[in-house]
Amino acid sequence: MPDSPSFTRSDNLGAFSDALRHSNQPAFIMPFTDGQPREITFQQLDNRANAIGLGLQRFDWPQGSRVAVLARNSIDYIASLLGIMRAGLVAVPINFRFPVDTIERILTDSESRLLLGDEDQLKRVVSDIARVPFGAELTALQRVGQLECFTPAHDDLALMLYTSGSTGMPKGVRLTHASHRWVVETRLAAQELTGERVLIAAPFYHMNALALALLTLASQVTTVLLPQFEARRYLEAMNHYRCTWLTAVPPMLAMMLQEKDLLEAYDLSCIRVIRMGSAPVSNSLYRSLRHWLPQARIINAYGTTEAGPVVFAQHPQGLTTPAGSPGYPHPAVSVRLRNDIGVLADEGVLEMKSPALMQGYHRRPDVPEPFSADGYYITGDVFRRDENGFFWFVGRHDDMFVCGGENIWPGEVEKLLESHPQVQQACVVPVTDDIKGQKPAAWVILRAGESVDPSELKNWVLQHGPAYLHPRHIWLTDHFPLAGTNKIDRRALQTAAEQRVNRGNAHDL
Repeated sequence: MPDSPSFTRSDNLGAFSDALRHSNQPAFIMPFTDGQPREITFQQLDNRANAIGLGLQRFDWPQGSRVAVLARNSIDYIASLLGIMRAGLVAVPINFRFPVDTIERILTDSESRLLLGDEDQLKRVVSDIARVPFGAELTALQRVGQLECFTPAHDDLALMLYTSGSTGMPKGVRLTHASHRWVVETRLAAQELTGERVLIAAPFYHMNALALALLTLASQVTTVLLPQFEARRYLEAMNHYRCTWLTAVPPMLAMMLQEKDLLEAYDLSCIRVIRMGSAPVSNSLYRSLRHWLPQARIINAYGTTEAGPVVFAQHPQGLTTPAGSPGYPHPAVSVRLRNDIGVLADEGVLEMKSPALMQGYHRRPDVPEPFSADGYYITGDVFRRDENGFFWFVGRHDDMFVCGGENIWPGEVEKLLESHPQVQQACVVPVTDDIKGQKPAAWVILRAGESVDPSELKNWVLQHGPAYLHPRHIWLTDHFPLAGTNKIDRRALQTAAEQRVNRGNAHDL
């Protein structure tokens, strides 16, 4: 486990400043709730969070007890998270897209005493855990009065987020009040959101949206909040509420760009910043975003649940961050790259240390130690560092596969495919081969209104890259399956690819 964070303020992550507690400015607006928009001011949100906190304190549970949340994004969701933390309890947001048995295992693993959330989601749970649906029953839980907000020590937990877990049981990431207060205040000092109106459609159970929501509150800006991502409603909200600052994972924006009729109909000149994170950003996606939103500044961010979103920043010498790079290491974060033979190098697995690091995984002696001996978090993400000190994402260490003795990173093949003028997005996965061990196969989404033969795409890759990289099978599709975090579900695409190859239903190139 790493050393304790150097940030030692004892502030509760769910607490508001005096300015926020008395502000009548809208904190969150939900455009599509029961056909009518719903909003809540900072003052009203503060009162509701306190009332939920008081309602939870009457159970007299020990400090640090867990309360789980299983729901789509909503005002009740954010108020509950704040109230849980203010009461001295630990919030456990759960991905509602997980199978029921995984949700049950998380509830047991986290030792959650109560489950809050959407009524339809709570009905899926079969265990006898106490539960309170959002709406009238959550209102009945609340108590009016003066909340004595819990004052945490530097190592007291605020949140436990369970990672996606594409295989096996998701891991519970233990996050303290101090670590994510540091995240909020570091980003606040950079004035990321000053004067902005933010749109959030990514789920609160994922660090991307949750960290941003905490920052929007601290920045005292209004957030337009969608229950979940739907491309057309995302565009409608953007246009109607004149949102200026977007956060999303790349597949969300790729889906948005398929809605050509709305892109042409709406005036989206209001968008000033697009912050993408949690997945690699292709050159094709950059080009499309620049075409439709030429005025927007595009940020390719990087972060992890285990270490937060503060990793990279601007270059200290003022050099412009190249498109596709997340930037230069943040001055408050120490990073290094370690190659396959364990030597520090200019390409290798990213290791990092900052005050935002998790305490560790919850009760997982079965997984490898995620920290080095000197306290660096080992991300598993491979980066390279260029001559100017900018970092570039190469791929997940686990995603690399060997084809006939050659190491293949899916991202390399995807970039070649996405450089084709008619390709919107590609996803490359390995399929089993008796001779080469594994070989690359590709699923491809074309730009709206375009058509192309897969053989042409094969020839494009052969012309623009080494022969061993070319996909031996290519399938055209109109969408990719997404995991609960709105990232591409590579495992589902790999399974589908293996099935097609086994059936002989493939363009074997």
